[in-house]
Amino acid sequence: MADVNDPIRSDWWRHAVVYQVYVRSFADSDGDGIGDLPGITARLPHLADLGVDALWITPFYTSPQHDHGYDVADYEDVDPLFGTLADADDLIARAHELGLRVVVDLVPNHTSNEHEWFRAALAAGPGSPERARYLFRDSPEGKPAGTPPNNWSSVFGGPAWTQVDDGQWYLHLFDSSQPDLDWRNPEVPAMFEGVLRFWLDRGVDGFRVDVAHGLFKEASLRDQVVEPGGTPVSGAGEMVERKVTDEPMWDQPEVHEVYRSWHRILDEAGPDRMAVAEAWTQTVESMAAFVRPDELDQTFNFAWLLADWSAESFSEVITSTLASVESIDAAPTWVLSNHDVMRHVTRYGGGAQGLARARAATLTMLALPGSSYLYQGEELGLEQVDVAPEDRQDPSYLRTGEVGRDGCRVPIPWGGTEAPYAFGPGTAQPWIPQPADWAPLTVEAQAADPSSTMAFYRDALRIRRDFAWTAGEDVTMLDAGDDVVAFTRGPVTVVLNCGTTPVELPEGELLLASGPVDGTLPPDTAAWLH
Repeated sequence: MADVNDPIRSDWWRHAVVYQVYVRSFADSDGDGIGDLPGITARLPHLADLGVDALWITPFYTSPQHDHGYDVADYEDVDPLFGTLADADDLIARAHELGLRVVVDLVPNHTSNEHEWFRAALAAGPGSPERARYLFRDSPEGKPAGTPPNNWSSVFGGPAWTQVDDGQWYLHLFDSSQPDLDWRNPEVPAMFEGVLRFWLDRGVDGFRVDVAHGLFKEASLRDQVVEPGGTPVSGAGEMVERKVTDEPMWDQPEVHEVYRSWHRILDEAGPDRMAVAEAWTQTVESMAAFVRPDELDQTFNFAWLLADWSAESFSEVITSTLASVESIDAAPTWVLSNHDVMRHVTRYGGGAQGLARARAATLTMLALPGSSYLYQGEELGLEQVDVAPEDRQDPSYLRTGEVGRDGCRVPIPWGGTEAPYAFGPGTAQPWIPQPADWAPLTVEAQAADPSSTMAFYRDALRIRRDFAWTAGEDVTMLDAGDDVVAFTRGPVTVVLNCGTTPVELPEGELLLASGPVDGTLPPDTAAWLH
């Protein structure tokens, strides 16, 4: 863990391990079945013992919860579902006592339709200053009044426009309860600069910027050009497969001036404050633009998450990612799971093989220079849960009927032999029911097993701490065969066997392996050597 008071580590994020807390599903303090801020505070020792450097908390602001907090009604208060501002202060203070940094989620692309601004926009009517804070438009000239302003689609399915009673339409690239803001209106950046300062003054160490590639749309709001045989898709990346390359709603050049202004605000608060972008872009070069020296500090690297299980794919992601950030002296990031995607144990096949591959990919990731972002429960080896249709709550499922993201958001198990596995007081199932076979996977059960996945994560993070800052940022790829990823970073050699037969280990002292090793490295296994 980093010492939060260590001035030498003002750029602590460059080689940090950050643990994502999905607030609804981490720990419940009051027995209502939904996680909350006091629940997180009570469980912070688990994160300190695990060995992470920081936690990133998903939105806990006042919200009607149509998208579980990513529809914000008040950016400067805590939703009563999760606690109070005093609870947020207590969490930040306790985290700092334990040597943990705190990163909070910021949602600047859109507000809730219950935000005071949007309520005022509906009341004020067409042409008003209140509506100018959002993207309200009329139907196109010469077309019926029921025609949307353009052909854009929502990430959650269906049109990206909703018509209000007076005939105008408003843009929502996500759910209809999440109207997009017009960042060309000076009131919008001014409001968010105030939000940044509000939370910095309360002691947060950084921000995760949701949909950081959004904010600005091409000013004309022109139709999206669709490939022959395709359909319009406004893909943010996590929910839909990209079918077009023309994206007038994403990654516009004006967004970078916003992040330059935020960089100045973060610097004013202290050299140890940071921001990381969730930016789905079409190239590694456009991704790197978000982390130029005067913009954000990091951006999520989803290429590692999207890579299939092959040495070729992993090696290509490593080399292309490091090349993209080298010229701008930015720190790369690596992530395998989050609250928007299938858990990687399941993505790699599930069962024993999926878990073996997940541990191997994690060990490989943790050896790379830069920051690693872990998702709650992956240290327990949790798989994606097949949530019953009647229990699904993801707005993408409610809009389209397609299985959404609920399966990776099931509340995590802490102890006991049956649900709710000490997630909170009482015996009732939490907001998404937990599987009946999770008793061996609880934190309590794995703490007593030195061969558990949780023990493996603790060992990996403990050993990583010894070389994370001293091994340098240069990686040399090695040729160890078509099915093997191999590289050196400083004194550490990393080998990942993606094939089907054992391979020889290079010479050196074995520091850690993701599974049993006996002279050779078995399939679906990784190792660190010194």
